[in-house]
Amino acid sequence: MEIVIGLVAFLVGGGVAWVIFAKALSARNRKIIQEAETEAEVIKKDKILQAKEKFLHLKTEHEKEINARNAKMLANENRLKQKELSINQKIEELQRKTKEAEVAKENLTAQTEILEHKNEEIERLHRQQVEQLQTISGMSGEEAKEMLIESMKAEAKTEAMSYVNDIMDEAKINANKEAKRIVLQTVQRVATETAIENSVTIFHIDSDEIKGRIIGREGRNIRALEAATGVEIIVDDTPEAIVLSAFDPMRREIARLALHQLVTDGRIHPARIEEVVNKVRKQVEEEIIETGKRTTIDLGVHGLHPELIKLVGKMKYRSSYGQNLLQHARETANLCAIMASELGLNAKKAKRAGLLHDIGKVSDEEPELPHAILGMKLAEKYKEKPEICNAIGAHHDEVEMTTMLAPIIQVCDAISGARPGARREIVESYIKRLKDLENIALSYPGVMKTYAIQAGRELRVIVGSEKVSDKEAESMSYDLARKIQTEMTYPGQVKITVIRETRAISYAK
Repeated sequence: MEIVIGLVAFLVGGGVAWVIFAKALSARNRKIIQEAETEAEVIKKDKILQAKEKFLHLKTEHEKEINARNAKMLANENRLKQKELSINQKIEELQRKTKEAEVAKENLTAQTEILEHKNEEIERLHRQQVEQLQTISGMSGEEAKEMLIESMKAEAKTEAMSYVNDIMDEAKINANKEAKRIVLQTVQRVATETAIENSVTIFHIDSDEIKGRIIGREGRNIRALEAATGVEIIVDDTPEAIVLSAFDPMRREIARLALHQLVTDGRIHPARIEEVVNKVRKQVEEEIIETGKRTTIDLGVHGLHPELIKLVGKMKYRSSYGQNLLQHARETANLCAIMASELGLNAKKAKRAGLLHDIGKVSDEEPELPHAILGMKLAEKYKEKPEICNAIGAHHDEVEMTTMLAPIIQVCDAISGARPGARREIVESYIKRLKDLENIALSYPGVMKTYAIQAGRELRVIVGSEKVSDKEAESMSYDLARKIQTEMTYPGQVKITVIRETRAISYAK
């Protein structure tokens, strides 16, 4: 019985518990559903808000795009209107010019008819005048024609001589000392046994005792020096001096620096000589590259090939008629840049061509070529622009000038070499040239005195007025110019002035 009661109580309790659990579960589910609905409502509102914002953003962008397209279309429309207006104006201008051309053509036709009529009238009057002249002078037409031809020949000869003088003066402005250039350049670029001023360096020593040490036992030291440097070392009776002779200035500089180090150090023997010469050679090569780089930086010339920079540095050890080649190249580059700027051309290209125009003088390749052609080939080899290469090759007229840079390089090269003091001459040759100028002029009949002035750039010739006429004086100046040009070598140009004057002298007593 108790068991039944307990079982009933358990079932009743279980049912009550199930009812309570079911109610609690139902309330929790309703709460969860409410929260989910609330959250869904919030998400829905957020999504709607985001959609509205995106719609507004897209709408704004669309409006901007439409406005931009409208503005572009408006600009195109305005541009088309302007073109249409311009075309209409051109059409009107063309129509107006066509009408003017037609009117001018009609006027020209009328003037041509009038001119033909006048020509016929002039010919008729000319025939009448010729007949009257023949009647008055008693000369035939052939005789008068011969007299007129002789008169015109004399006048034409005078005018032609004046014209030739003008042409010759203009041509001489850019003339170069070709013979001297070739001789000096050949000495510098080709080995020669002839020692001249441009192939000798004097090395000064403190005492003549050092000469014996430089010569060494049985001459082994001096032979080692000559073999290592390629320079002939002359040790003679000249006090406190040793002569270094070679055609290559760079070799002479290496020999001079090596001798200086050896004499300063005091250890002079073949092994030490070879070591010092190699060391100095490397120093000189480094200095050449550094000089080339510094020069290009100073001038603002960039992008040069390393080999071209090395050639620019080598110019420091070359000279042209006594003028340092590197200084000449720098002067020419600056002059070219200024002249190109004044002419409205590219100043950087002009400066680049001016710097490189003489690189053929320092190259060891193909020494039988003229330096301008060799320089052009080197520039082409190292990828310089065609106008730069042409300017280098044409600055002595070896090739045809194809750009405006070429005549600028030619003129500036002549300016740099022609300024007073730029290039030196031996005094004896200078004096001889002045005497030769005066003697050539004295060989002409009627010449009384001659004076070579302005360092041989002008020759003044005084002739007797009773022996030489004005026309003969003009002819003499032309002949003298041709003779001097043919027989002499001189820098720049020589101005020949023939002076003829009449003096009337009387005395009051």
